[in-house]
Amino acid sequence: MPKTTCLFIFAIVLLTSCNVPKAEQYGFLTMLGTDTISLESVTRKGNTLTSDEVDRFPEVRIRHAVVDLNENGSIRHFEMNINTPAEPSGQRDRKVVADITGNKVHLSKTDSTGTVNRDFTTGGNIVVAHVPQMYGLYELYFAAALKKVMASKLAPGNPVQMQQFYVDREFDHFPLGDVQVTPLNGGRMEITHDWLAGTGLATIDSAGNLLEYSGTRTTYDVRVKRLASPPDVKTVADRFAATETAGGRVRSLSVRDTVRAQIGNATFTVDYGRPLVRGRTLLGDVIPYDRVWRTGANAATQFIISAPIKLAGMAVPAGAYTLFTAPHTGGVDLIVNKQTKEWGTDYNPTFNLGSVSVTSGVNSSPVEEFTISIITGDNRHGELVLAWGSFKWTASIELQ
Repeated sequence: MPKTTCLFIFAIVLLTSCNVPKAEQYGFLTMLGTDTISLESVTRKGNTLTSDEVDRFPEVRIRHAVVDLNENGSIRHFEMNINTPAEPSGQRDRKVVADITGNKVHLSKTDSTGTVNRDFTTGGNIVVAHVPQMYGLYELYFAAALKKVMASKLAPGNPVQMQQFYVDREFDHFPLGDVQVTPLNGGRMEITHDWLAGTGLATIDSAGNLLEYSGTRTTYDVRVKRLASPPDVKTVADRFAATETAGGRVRSLSVRDTVRAQIGNATFTVDYGRPLVRGRTLLGDVIPYDRVWRTGANAATQFIISAPIKLAGMAVPAGAYTLFTAPHTGGVDLIVNKQTKEWGTDYNPTFNLGSVSVTSGVNSSPVEEFTISIITGDNRHGELVLAWGSFKWTASIELQ
């Protein structure tokens, strides 16, 4: 072969290899106190992200995902295989596939029972995928927001709107959720979305890489850090699965509890999530002022009464309700809502029975785990007490 031909071929090969994106490999470690909640190994090559991850939230799930992105950072195609060792044998393995074209998300979910297909409209927004403790996916939120900010020349403090689809079984029957990512100064970004109680804070670099994430201002006080090298996910996944088999699931980050009480002939039931303080500032931070709070964690707080009562002076007929609160710097409102069994962020004021101011006080000693109590006075009177950290909110109960 002539020398000039060899040089030409070599040049073509060199140019082609230069245009092939170099694969980046890294990971994420998520801690709750001293407990590892999730571990992830990520390979990023151009607009394709491959992730192997294990989390226990609270049951162990082992995941393999491949995500193809559009140039603006939104998801174009998504595939995830999920193994949940604690589920029945026929349902342990599951595959989720999402295709986003135009203004539509087509989602299919397959296990041994068959395939379920769903279609959602996006409204033209950036589309991302939600897995609660999978920060390789969270990184996509921040990178896409950064691209949007740079393209639109938005000033810090202006939120970028997105929508997210849900992967895990307990969420997947819900339509797309709303997401706001707000760029701040100094490489920081805030994130709020429909399944996060509070505001998450991320630190990113100029390329949109997630360096750290803090859930201090949410009910999930996790700490996430970027790992320079991909971790050994399989070994940790095997250990998590063995621990779960031997001793059951890891304790939920915000456990569910039920309070039952009786005043006279009336019975009361309260079902609610119990987040922990974990050293955080609650009022004005984890629980913002002048906004409706789910009054607990996860699903909305259920309030069931067998007889009509007056709650802080408001007439409440017998039945099932959800309770919300709206704290202000000068007091707190208790909201009784007629919608039931909804997620805690799915507050719909059109279903409100009413709203009433309740008494604000201070606990004699800090209450680490959010606690709702019904205190019996006599056969016709009692109190509904909500206590967390330093605050105590009290509503009088009177049977009608």
